[in-house]
Amino acid sequence: MPLVECVPNFSEGQRPEVVRQIRDAIAAVPQVTILDVSSDTSHNRTVVTFVAPVATAADAAFAGIRMAQSLIDLQSHRGAHPRIGATDVVPFVPLEGATMQDCVALARALGERVGRELSIPVYLYERAATRPDRENLADVRRGEYEGLRELIRTDPKRAPDFGPREIHPTAGAVAIGARPFLVAFNVYLGPASNLAIAKQVAKAVRGSSGGLRYVKALGLEVDGQAQVSMNLVDTEQTPLHRAFEAVRTEAQALGVTPTWSELVGLIPERVLVDAGVRHVQLRGFTQDQVLEHQIRSAASAGPSLTGFTAAVASAAPTPGGGSVAAYVGTLAAALTQMVAGLTVGKPKFAAVDAEMRAVLGESSALAAKLSDLVTRDADSYAAVSAAYKMPKEPDAAAAARREAIAQALMGAARVPLETAQICLRVAQLAATAATQGNPNAVSDAGVAALLAEAACRGAAYNVRINVAALTDPTMGHGLAEEAERLVGATTHAAAIATEAVERHL
Repeated sequence: MPLVECVPNFSEGQRPEVVRQIRDAIAAVPQVTILDVSSDTSHNRTVVTFVAPVATAADAAFAGIRMAQSLIDLQSHRGAHPRIGATDVVPFVPLEGATMQDCVALARALGERVGRELSIPVYLYERAATRPDRENLADVRRGEYEGLRELIRTDPKRAPDFGPREIHPTAGAVAIGARPFLVAFNVYLGPASNLAIAKQVAKAVRGSSGGLRYVKALGLEVDGQAQVSMNLVDTEQTPLHRAFEAVRTEAQALGVTPTWSELVGLIPERVLVDAGVRHVQLRGFTQDQVLEHQIRSAASAGPSLTGFTAAVASAAPTPGGGSVAAYVGTLAAALTQMVAGLTVGKPKFAAVDAEMRAVLGESSALAAKLSDLVTRDADSYAAVSAAYKMPKEPDAAAAARREAIAQALMGAARVPLETAQICLRVAQLAATAATQGNPNAVSDAGVAALLAEAACRGAAYNVRINVAALTDPTMGHGLAEEAERLVGATTHAAAIATEAVERHL
């Protein structure tokens, strides 16, 4: 079930009873899970984080916006954080199984409904924006509620995407968008007397002023302290530790040292792990070294299909083609196992019962091996990456680096070769299932054989590309030749299976 995260920001952080009613309105929508509610009295703002299926996420956000409209009056609202509405901003973020385009569609559907049913002006921003000058939330929010009251009527550039061209007297306007995961991260610079420094630091680090890309920053006074308030809108490109180091460097140049920092709302685990890895300078670290990661994987019998798909679709280099080939091979083995299971124990197939029981047992064992190869392939890439990062000087270090790279590339070629070998056997078992198994499931056996062939060919690609990267390609010549032989044999087995399918159709 595709999931999205939604993080609506409401202009109320001082009245717990109001926050509770907004939270309860969101939670009342079916299949919604509230993950976090964070209120800040100085900002007079609350951030609600919830997760919901694509089908109900917009309904939940709408329920929160409608409740905020009835309870919050922007005419009397005061707070340190910029805002244009009772519900100030509503971003949708893709999670497992969902895409950014899903979130864009949600934002636009919600915006149309809010404008039509609640008469609140709506501005689409970030990935959902309909024009370039509205991609940046800061541009949408410029002038805030007070300035927008006049500009929305008089300035064509400030006309909303949905709703009336008249700001709602109490609820203001709302920005609705789609974006990658955002981390709200604040760094404190001591007493309020350092506010001018906080503003200088914020200007230096934010992307719009020539600082860090994907960082939005303001200098604020919060609870008698100077704060650099940041939104990290893409932690893949600008990670948490880089933002903190930039703030510290700029502040120290002005004679101030950060006193502490805080998160508002939730943060992906990997962002904190990456910051820790950077801080203690770990070399060759992988997520598999995290105890809880291994426990979760074991408890859930490996990653979910949507989780694996999302990981492949991410900008990270792993899991890549080798892992996908092994995963596809696992599906081929599982289908073969299913066909065998639909055959054994049935009197009409008694003549092949023993053979199909053997197919059932072996395909199950091969599926387990291929599942393990999904992870092993990603690990082999990590070893190659670590080898390339070894020092190039002095000469002895350079020689050690060359040897480490060669060994890592050979290891990265051997893993997909093992995948190809297993996929050949899966294709052969699928051919047996297609020719001797339950004819009602012959098409499933055909699909299994085709998947095994595709997985074998994909694994062979990964063998060959790692061999080609060797300084001395003769080292892996035998591996590449074996990979090609396996592809040919697998294609032959798949042809037997597909011929059996065609005979039954």
